Amino acid sequence: MRQHAQAGYDADVAVIGYGPTGLVGALTLARKGVGVVAFERDKDIYARARAVTVNDWTMRIFQELGVDERIERVIEPQRALRWVTYDGHEVMRVEHPPSTLGTRNTRPRFYNIYQPLMETELRRCGEELDGLEVRYGAEVVAVEQDAGGVTVTARDRESGAETTTRARYAIAADGGSSPTRKLLGVGMLGDTVDTLWVVVDCKVKRWWPDRDFLTFWTDRERPVVDIALSAGNHRWEIPLKPGETEADFPTSAEVWPLLEALGVTADDVEIHQHAFYRHHVRAAETWRRGRVFLAGDACHLMPPWAGAGMQTGLRDAHNLGWKLARVLRGELGEEWLDTYEAERRPNADFYTGLAVGLGRVIRQEATPQELEAMNTVPENTVTPWEPPLSAPPVLAAGWLRGERGDGSVIGRMVPQPVCGDTVGTLARLDDLLPDGFVLLGADLDPATLLSTEQKARWDGLGATYVAVRPRSAYTQGPGELVDLEDVLLPWLARYGVRAVAVRPDKFVAAADRTGLAPPTL
Repeated sequence: MRQHAQAGYDADVAVIGYGPTGLVGALTLARKGVGVVAFERDKDIYARARAVTVNDWTMRIFQELGVDERIERVIEPQRALRWVTYDGHEVMRVEHPPSTLGTRNTRPRFYNIYQPLMETELRRCGEELDGLEVRYGAEVVAVEQDAGGVTVTARDRESGAETTTRARYAIAADGGSSPTRKLLGVGMLGDTVDTLWVVVDCKVKRWWPDRDFLTFWTDRERPVVDIALSAGNHRWEIPLKPGETEADFPTSAEVWPLLEALGVTADDVEIHQHAFYRHHVRAAETWRRGRVFLAGDACHLMPPWAGAGMQTGLRDAHNLGWKLARVLRGELGEEWLDTYEAERRPNADFYTGLAVGLGRVIRQEATPQELEAMNTVPENTVTPWEPPLSAPPVLAAGWLRGERGDGSVIGRMVPQPVCGDTVGTLARLDDLLPDGFVLLGADLDPATLLSTEQKARWDGLGATYVAVRPRSAYTQGPGELVDLEDVLLPWLARYGVRAVAVRPDKFVAAADRTGLAPPTL
């Protein structure tokens, strides 16, 4: 590890917790040449499925990490969502539209996953990276920091031996109970819902009608989440009634009546495990203490209804990872790390609020007005409106220049169609763009729209300037792209812009309409 870190450090970054959030953080850093040591208290992957879905935004992160095709082999496209009552009345349905992050030859909007399988594949990807060391069975018992770095003390859970590791920064991705968060003295604000839920994981024995719908059975007394997972797995999440406890369901025999009430029999599935949990609506009072950052469940907990808990953590880790890597390489100043919470907390809050609202639907607590609002198209909509669950990624705050809103391109993720380059290579946009900051121009060189000072500032960030030509035109120089699917140029025109500045995470930071100068920190 020392060859990847500066003298006096064992690693550049210590990652505490090697679940999905820690994995994405470690992969993001290691792929950019950062030395990482990860600590994971358990030797084996948690056997129960927790998260159940990923979407095109998450897959785009996997694409950047070079693992998307491998992950795609162990997950499956999701058909649609529906909310139904026990008597068969459909309260609401969300048909998944094509991905707004691409068109032809791109991916579905949502996938079903089986988390242990997906996590196993991510770990295999990590094993192939130089500069990434994982210490399994190592429980972090102390985290101390000073002006120059972080010292992590870990205890081997078998031998009891303790080791200390010196890193420049640390990411705590050690779950909702986060011992690191407690060591830092960071409080969690919010509530835990009293209702206890039983999660029933099953292996499918035969297909039944509409199994591939993600179905929410709405009921005040016994609402149910009914979801197909990948690799022949299926899951039900069922609340216990008042007076019922875990002791009432010691074996699968006591769980079967809950499934049978939904029409599920032993001919359909085999129960292979069940567990209990409670919903949380909580967030850390701060996501950073000095050189230690919280990510994932360590800094936010939300109900499962929006399918965004794990994914929000993955996005935390990716946002933090690309910034930390550039700070460590001296490409960005350390003040960039202050944008992490500013950018990620609003998104976590959005999905938490969405999950709470969807929970009201499944418990039949939502008013007719609330249901109508979920499907009402806002005024002054520039792009085709989609319900919040399917809304494309947007940054509400952070390193951005110009007003945000439905009519603005600022803060939006640039779509990803298949494009061509000057020598005829065809690929998804992200695979053709250089790593880093990129200015895209609509049939023009975006550098021509910059003042001398503005260009000097973008050059200081290592920016690349790319003209996007229509498929009916010639390219005029190296590094240009062709909009083969007629997606990028109409998208820019829809927002009335000729050029946009795209961040390394593919969000638009600035546009000529509101000023192409780099945003201030």
